[in-house]
Amino acid sequence: MKRTRDRRGSAEGGPARPPERTGNGLRLIVAAAVLAALMLAVPAGPATADPKPSLKELSEQVEKMHLEIETLTEQYNGQREKLKTARKAVENAEKRLATSEAELAAKRTKMTLLVEAEYMSGGLNRTLAFAGGGDPDTYLDRAATTYALRRQQSEEVLKLTKAMDAAERARAGARKRIDEVDQIVEDLGAKRDRISALVTRVESRLFQRALGEAGRPGTRAVRVNLPIPGDGKAAQAARWALTQQLKPYVWGAEGPNGYDCSGLVMAAYQRVGISLPHYTGEQWTAGRHISREELRPGDLVFFYSDLHHVGIYLGGGMMVHAPRTGDVVRIASIARRPYAGAVRIAD
Repeated sequence: MKRTRDRRGSAEGGPARPPERTGNGLRLIVAAAVLAALMLAVPAGPATADPKPSLKELSEQVEKMHLEIETLTEQYNGQREKLKTARKAVENAEKRLATSEAELAAKRTKMTLLVEAEYMSGGLNRTLAFAGGGDPDTYLDRAATTYALRRQQSEEVLKLTKAMDAAERARAGARKRIDEVDQIVEDLGAKRDRISALVTRVESRLFQRALGEAGRPGTRAVRVNLPIPGDGKAAQAARWALTQQLKPYVWGAEGPNGYDCSGLVMAAYQRVGISLPHYTGEQWTAGRHISREELRPGDLVFFYSDLHHVGIYLGGGMMVHAPRTGDVVRIASIARRPYAGAVRIAD
């Protein structure tokens, strides 16, 4: 009867008896509850991780690094020019110092001989001889000679003093220039290390892959032969620069196997007998400034507000230049960079 009632109660909609919970069932229920709590308490990894830069952001970073490399490179070149000037000043000061010291030694010897000559000629004895009845004319002649010798001696002493002062000033100037050279060398080392680090980054596989996937850095460089009119040195320099196409950009280089932008300009004009510094800042002041409308082959064209990039104009709005790390000497439009001005070095 009991079994019948249980079945009926169940069939009639009464509450069914819950199944018995075994040990395994309880463990599964507890584990599921703990896992759910953990998932709610701990956020998923991707929600808190820093987002990776997009290809566009990577490309922009590379462009900024290229600009920084160009800027630092020209600052580096400027420091090298200062170093050359400072070293030349030190050499000149050392030469002046050596000359002054030699003159000092000669003047000391001469002054010593004058004093000895006056002493040997009698000095005070001549005065006593005159007082004792000597010939007045002879005394006056001797006195005049003694006066002249003493005056000459005084002039020699004055010259000696001035020479000593000049030597000391030369020595002090040399020491100052040496200190400046030491500081310049230290600055050069810091800039060189900074450029090297940037070049390593910009040439890393990560950035190369990113640029490749983003469709940059642009068209592949090819050698282009352009006719450059004119027989002047400027046209000759431009023609020679074209022969350097496809050689790699190397910061701080001035050939023959690689160039940076100002190094290419310096080398091109050096080929036609014109000496230019390896620094855009000084190349900017090395000739006559001209308007954009006056441009002709061989003129130097400068870019950016700090003048950290330069090329050689070819005509038709084109230039030949050494663009940046990872690139080669090539022809490009002057319209692709912020134009700053132009300089005519030669006709």
